[in-house]
Amino acid sequence: MSAAAKKKLTVRLKKGLNKRTESHKSCVHGLGLRRIGQTAKVEDSPAVRGMIGKVSYLVEIVKV
Repeated sequence: MSAAAKKKLTVRLKKGLNKRTESHKSCVHGLGLRRIGQTAKVEDSPAVRGMIGKVSYLVEIVKV
């Protein structure tokens, strides 16, 4: 494994998913988040960065 594959990001859901589009809900669920305030560790890849960018108003990257 390369060093880039081992990098992890911690993301937190800061807003609820009510009245959000289905694609945005899917992105949040794909990141492993279900409830407000929940955190998840995800690997740092272009796909994950794209998902975070799409729902950036709902999630935040937590400093470790």
